[in-house]
Amino acid sequence: MTGHEPAMRSLQPPQPERADEVRRRFADEARAERPDLAELCLLVGAAADGTLDDAGMDAVQIELDELAGRLPFRPGGPLPWATALAELLGARCGYRGSAGDYQRLESSLLHAVLRRRRGLPILLSVVWMEVARRAGAPVHGVALPGHFVVGFGPPERQVLADPFDGGRVLTGPDADLLVAGATGAPLDPSMLTPADPLDVVLRVLNNIRAWAAARPERSDVALWSVELSLLLPSHPARLRYDRAQLLVQRGDFLTGAAELDAYADVVAAVDEPAASRVRRQAHAARAMLN
Repeated sequence: MTGHEPAMRSLQPPQPERADEVRRRFADEARAERPDLAELCLLVGAAADGTLDDAGMDAVQIELDELAGRLPFRPGGPLPWATALAELLGARCGYRGSAGDYQRLESSLLHAVLRRRRGLPILLSVVWMEVARRAGAPVHGVALPGHFVVGFGPPERQVLADPFDGGRVLTGPDADLLVAGATGAPLDPSMLTPADPLDVVLRVLNNIRAWAAARPERSDVALWSVELSLLLPSHPARLRYDRAQLLVQRGDFLTGAAELDAYADVVAAVDEPAASRVRRQAHAARAMLN
C-alpha cells in the first residue's frame, strides 16, 4: 500500500447468493465460542462491497499478520506496547482519522481502512487491536461514549491510546476531555471496561446505519446493516421494528407489515398502547398496496 489517499469509488453490493453466504457465515462466527473480531468485520465489509471475495478477506488477515511481525518482540509493559503500536501504525504507516472520514462508508469497513489507512475511531482501533493481539500484547477495546479507543494492560495499570490520533497515548485528563466533549458528563470508571468483541461489531453496524440514515437513497445499506445486527446473539429488540420500517420504506409493504405485527405482539406484553400504534402502522403499510 502507498500512503496516498486512493480515489473514492462507489461500493456495489454483492450478488444475492454471495450476500446470503455472507449472512450465514456472519451468524456462525457471531455464535462461535470465541468470535473472531477481524473475521466479523471483514464479513461486514463483504456485505457492503461485492468486490471483497474470500481471497481479499484472506489478504487482509495476512496483512494484519505481517504488521504484527514488524513490532518489537514483547517490548515490555502496557506503555511500551502502546508506544510501539503508535510508532509502527501511526508514525510509520500513517494510520489515523480526520473529520472527513465520518462522511465515508469505507471508513467503517476493515478492508477499506487497511487500504486507505484512514477510518473511524472504532475501525482504526480494530486494526490496532488485531495487530497487537497477533504480536502477543495485552490489548482490548474501550468503548468511551462517542469515541472508541484501545487499552493496554490490566485495569489497574491500563494505558489508553487513541488510534484516530495516530495512537497517541492518553493521560487521565485526555480521556476526561474526550468523554466530556461527547456527553458533557465526567468520565465514569465503568466506561473503561474492556469491550466485548460482539459489542464492538454491533457498534460498527450502528455507525453504518447512522451513515445510511443521513442518506435516504442508501436504505439498502441501512437494511443489510440492521439484518446483520439481528444475527448477533444479543441485540436491541427495537431493531426488528427498524427493519420493518425499512422494508416498508423500500416498497416491500407486505413483509414490512408482517414484521410490524410480529413486533407489536412482542411489545404488547409490556406496552399495549405502543403495540396498538405499531399495529396501525402495519395496517397503513398494507393499505399502500391499494
